[in-house]
This record gives sequence, structure tokens and C-alpha cells, in this order.
Amino acid sequence: MRAATNNQRVPAALRQGLRRQHAIRQKACALVSCALALSLSAVCSAFAQSFPIKDKPVTILVPFTAGGPTDRLARDMAEALRKPLGVSSIVVENILGAGGVIASQKVARAAPDGHTILIHHIGMATMPALNRNPGFQVDKDFTFLGMIHEVPMSIVARPTMQANDYKQLSAWIGQNKERVNLGNAGVGSASHLCGLLWQAAMKTEIATIPYKGVSMAIADLMGGQIDVLCDQTSNTMAYIESRKVKAYAVTSPKRLSQPGLSQLPTMQELGVKGFQISIWHGAYGPKGLSDATQMKWNNALRTVLSDPAFVKKQQDLGAVMITDKRTEPAEHRKFVLSEINKWGPVIKAAGVYAD
Repeated sequence: MRAATNNQRVPAALRQGLRRQHAIRQKACALVSCALALSLSAVCSAFAQSFPIKDKPVTILVPFTAGGPTDRLARDMAEALRKPLGVSSIVVENILGAGGVIASQKVARAAPDGHTILIHHIGMATMPALNRNPGFQVDKDFTFLGMIHEVPMSIVARPTMQANDYKQLSAWIGQNKERVNLGNAGVGSASHLCGLLWQAAMKTEIATIPYKGVSMAIADLMGGQIDVLCDQTSNTMAYIESRKVKAYAVTSPKRLSQPGLSQLPTMQELGVKGFQISIWHGAYGPKGLSDATQMKWNNALRTVLSDPAFVKKQQDLGAVMITDKRTEPAEHRKFVLSEINKWGPVIKAAGVYAD
């Protein structure tokens, strides 16, 4: 006798129920797959949205105090960038600490969507030497967007300083080096870096007094609590013009054109070799920005750099607009890497670190 088949062993009603359950499972799996596909599509779409993302704020991070030169530049840029970027508002946020490291860390770790940007000065090139473990690599963890402008430095002294020119000032420092006080705006600041280079040029070490911001340093300079300061012309020009401080020289390759500064000789004129420094500023995003987002930011920056009102405002503060290839991302990156190589030995020789 032939054995019964599987279908013969299973009652017809049970077979029909099993088929219905199988069909239900197939439909459920199809629905789940569809939901997952839609969810994944939404996530991918969110990351793929072109900059700027509607209703998402744009934030420019500044690693220094409000009212300082980098902050003023960032706020002027924020106003001028709205139209070329196509956004209604741009927020400027001051995040202080460790000579710019904390703000830089925040940008390096931000979403690569173009909505979080850093404006930083020459400190971007000195952080690798000043901070032995900053938590990021400048050449690998940022997208370079372009350079903006550079500001020469000025050598100034308290108003009661007896020296009437740089030669006399240099002689006075040499004769009194054990009691000379050189102020700066804090470790990693422009005035700190200029002070290091100045001491190297003079081959003289003098006591350095760090402040929490340049305004405090200038206030003490005017009051006679410190003797000398090397800082950006954008900070010192008003005090030079009003004769609240005594000015001796600028660090630009040629004399400046501003009425309050044009009478000052350059350090090169004075025979101080190798002492040419300007505090340049650039814009940076986190690594991973799309080429389209990088290009949009770079185009917007270059539009602002050709805006007559913006240019005049910066020039009135002693700034020189960058018009060469450093406004392009690739040349910006190349320049910063060359500055890292330049400042590393200077900082190492001084043995001063932010950490």
C-alpha cells in the first residue's frame, strides 16, 4: 500500500490556515522592508540636503573675546555674508579657552553641513606647537574655505616711555631687560606670538605678562603698569592717534597708508631682519564638507572681499585685504601648512605651551 503524501496527512482546513499565515508574514515583511527603505531614504536625504538647510541657523565660532579684532571681523563678515550665502541670519558665538583650541575642537566635531564655521587668525598655525595635544590635526580635520585679510603688528609703549624712536627703545630694553614688562592678550594670542618673535629678533628675553584679552593689556599699558606691547594695528591705531600710547614701528613689509600709522617705520627699515609678521584670518569648516558647500562658502567669501563697504571698514582698522590665490581653499591650506612649519621652531625655542 502506497504511503500517504504530506498533503494527505494534513487536513484541508489546517492547510488553508497555514497558507493564510504565510501570506500575512510575507505582507508584514514587505511592509517592514518598505518602512526601513523610507526611513533610510529620509536619513540619506537629510545628509544630502544642499547648503543652506532651510530654517537651520548658520553659526560662526570665534575663539576670542567679544570686541577683539577677530570678533569684530566675524561680526562684519556675518552681516556681509547673509546675501551671498542666501541665509536670513548668521550667529556669532565666542568660545574661549586654550588659545583657540576649544572653539576649534567644536568646529572639527561639528556636522559637515556648512552651518558651523570657524574664523581664526594665525593661531590656527601655532596651535600644533603651543598645544601638544589639541585633539585634532589642522591639516586633516578641517575644510579650508579661504583667507580673508591680514593685519600688521605695531610696537607700542606706555605714554611715559622716555625713548623717542625705536633705536632708543631697543637700547632702553637692553639696559633694563631684568625689569621690562612685555604685555600680551594671553597665550596663543597675536600679541603673544609677536612678543616671541620680537624677543628672538632682539636676542633678549624679557618678562611677559599675559592678560585675558587685549583690552586689559592696553589699559595697563596706558596706565604704566606694563612697559611695551606688540599688537595688531586694528587694536592700537586709535590709541596711537590719540597719543595714549607711544608708537615706534610696524611689522609690515612697507609703510602703511592710514593717517595715524603712515609715519611709523617698518622693522625692516630699522634694520631688524626677519621680523615681518601679520595676523592673517581665514575661515574653516569641519572635514567632510561637500565640494558644493565648500565652493558656496568660498564664492561668498570672495564676494564679501570685493564689497567696497566691507573693504573700507577693514582698511580703516589697518587691515590689508587678501587678494591673491590664498583666497582659494587649496592655496589657503598650503599657506597655513607653511606657517605651521615657520612657527613651530620659534615656539619650541621659547618653551612656552598653552597646555
